Amino acid sequence: MTQDELLTLLIRRLNEPLARYADLGRYYDGKQPLAFLSPEAKTALGNRFGVMASNIPRLAVTALAERLRITGFTGDAGLWGDWIRNDLDQTSGVAHREALLLGDSYVIVWADRFGRPQVTVESAKQVAVLTDPGSRETIAAIKRWEDKDRNITHAVLYQPDKITKLTAQQVGAVTGFTPVDSISNPLGVVPVVNLRNTDYILGDFGNSEIEDLKPLVDALNKSLADMMVTSEYVGRPRRWATGIELTEEPVLDVDGNPVLDEDGQPVMREINPIPEGHRAMISESSDAKFGQLNAADLSGYEASVRVILGQIMAVSTLPAHYVGVFSDNPASADALRAAEASLTARAEARQLAFGRAWEQVARLMIAVRDGRDPNLIDDIRVHWADAATRSVAQEADAVVKLYQAGLLPAAYALGKLGYSDDEIAKIKAATPVREVA
Repeated sequence: MTQDELLTLLIRRLNEPLARYADLGRYYDGKQPLAFLSPEAKTALGNRFGVMASNIPRLAVTALAERLRITGFTGDAGLWGDWIRNDLDQTSGVAHREALLLGDSYVIVWADRFGRPQVTVESAKQVAVLTDPGSRETIAAIKRWEDKDRNITHAVLYQPDKITKLTAQQVGAVTGFTPVDSISNPLGVVPVVNLRNTDYILGDFGNSEIEDLKPLVDALNKSLADMMVTSEYVGRPRRWATGIELTEEPVLDVDGNPVLDEDGQPVMREINPIPEGHRAMISESSDAKFGQLNAADLSGYEASVRVILGQIMAVSTLPAHYVGVFSDNPASADALRAAEASLTARAEARQLAFGRAWEQVARLMIAVRDGRDPNLIDDIRVHWADAATRSVAQEADAVVKLYQAGLLPAAYALGKLGYSDDEIAKIKAATPVREVA
């Protein structure tokens, strides 16, 4: 395959999911259009309910992402310092959120001007990779971005043996790229790592956590919009009156002058003789009668919202207290943790899925720093914070009991409490920890 053919294939792969990414982004931002509306209703409502959205998709993503926190690595003492220097303690969370939302996110590893590892988190909207069907190794990758001020599209083609920079003299270009620079790749592998969120072995793209939620969220927003419309028009008790005369007032133009008819007479309109803000309704007529219509019962909408929220909780594994469904009796701490068990299990599965990618990032960082072959770097393991929501006191109590029983060494016990390798070394240097035989 020539370089032009490879470039064309990667650009096509980069462009293919962009429409799906835009749709997922609208749901994540709570800006999706209302669904389940008839054409007549859409015409009548216009954009009146454009902001009526319960942003469950963002909650589903962030509830998982906040449980994906990397606390350290084993196998290389200096790796965590490079991790912090590249702000990956912050940006790794961005990579997780994008992978959970879009299905994919990317990390590029290279060297800065001092020869140190330089790691950047990249969006799936700008980066795509090509994998070997047999070994499933990344054989090529591309990053494309636009300079709208200069009307230029930039691209970088990553290959195991070289890295090529290209430009095209238009914004949003898919063809017409010209190579402007090429350097050799001493790593021998493509320095682009894909964080893929998927339950399948095969597939070109990852799966979004909110794909299954989209129709349910549409139904929830429709029920909420219907409830708001009903509340506006028939939610308040409406009053009626008979046997009273309506009053008239002239119709005024934009300048405040009376509008005249063909005969030169002011155009009049009838109005309610009892203004809406009056606390009492008074009429001199003995035939006047007043009354009030019953307000609409909104309990049907509440039942609809509860049914839909039940389906949302089943699909997303979000517990009831995450989506605002509470019982009369507050749940205990143990009950809340039990309710989060399924969400915790899903987060642990994502830790396993993303952990392999982060370990590959770590190998590339070591290879850049030490000039080693990344394929020959072993024993790098990523450490995650506990996905369960236990308090610090509960976690410390459990670890201390295991340590006192001699089942855990001190260093491992400190790691279970969330301390990094560097922090453990500082703790042991400052206060020698007694090892239990």
